[in-house]
Order: sequence, then C-alpha cells, then structure tokens
Amino acid sequence: MGDHEIVQEGDPRCAELEAAGYRVVAESWAVRLYDPDRELLESAVRRATAGGLSIRELGPESAALLHALEKTNESDYPYTQATHRVVGDLATVRALWPEYRVFGAFDGSRLVGATAIRSHEGFGDTRFTSVLSTHRRRGVAQAVKAASILAFLDIGITRFSTGGAAANVGSLRANESLGYTLTERWRTYQL
Repeated sequence: MGDHEIVQEGDPRCAELEAAGYRVVAESWAVRLYDPDRELLESAVRRATAGGLSIRELGPESAALLHALEKTNESDYPYTQATHRVVGDLATVRALWPEYRVFGAFDGSRLVGATAIRSHEGFGDTRFTSVLSTHRRRGVAQAVKAASILAFLDIGITRFSTGGAAANVGSLRANESLGYTLTERWRTYQL
C-alpha cells in the first residue's frame, strides 16, 4: 500500500486500513441525477436572471474570462488526493473546448460563475463549477449547472454525474437542490 489509499465507504478494506494504522484525512462524494425535473432547472435559471444575472453558454472566445475566474477561485477548491483542481494556464483552459460545454453567469460584463460539462459514458458529467466568493450562496452555481443540464436534455442526455470533496458542503447542497442524489462516499486514508 502507498502513503494514501482512496477507498469507497463500506468497502471491507476500510476496516483493514484502520487496523493497520491508517487514518482518514479526507472524504469525497459522488452524486447522480436521472430524468431531471425540467421545471426545477428552469426555475433555478429564472431566479438568477431575476436577480440581475445573465446565464449563457460560453465558447472558446471566453477562455480568458473563464481562466481569470478559475485562477481567482483556485485556492478555494478543497485539496485532497481524491479531489483537487489545478486550473493551469490559459492554454489549458482553452483546451476544454470542444470536449466540454461551458455555461457562465454574468453580472454585467463580469463572469461570476461557470460550469464545465461533457458527455461521458452516457452521462452529462460535470468537471467543475466555480463561483466568485462575492456571488456565492445566491443560486449562481445552481443556475449555471441547471442551464448545462437543460442543454444536455435538449440533445437527449438524461443522466448526470459529478462529485467533490466532503469539505465543500455547499457544492453538495447545490447539486442536491437540483435533484442529484448521493450515490457514493469515498475515504482517503493516510498512514
């Protein structure tokens, strides 16, 4: 075994690792959404637009705006062996397209939130959702994520997945508010 072991909660190896002196240093989760409620999603977008934001899909011409948002938020992402986000340089962000579709929230001309989603193994799989600290707890994450799900519903994808660090309770709650259900918990053990 290495210095770190990532094991799904409930796996018998959890007890073995704990008996061997490993301790839990982080936890993470996965959520799934099947056949989303379109009205619930549309209402998340409406609430954000009623609050003065505009929600729209972003093309690669918005890479610099997305990179700036992500660099601002990079230190806010919880770091664990199982879940960590390294933004990289502008070229790395540009490389999201065309595999990913990106949806953003604007307060005037300022990008204040975004999410990136791709089609992966029949799921709309979210890579990240990011909101400026000044706009958190205002429904921005739900709105951009809802917009991305609606776009994928329009192309026939009805199953969605994402995950994150247990330390980021807000992210889990934002997903649950859109109908995602917790399907897995993971533990990161360290000797």
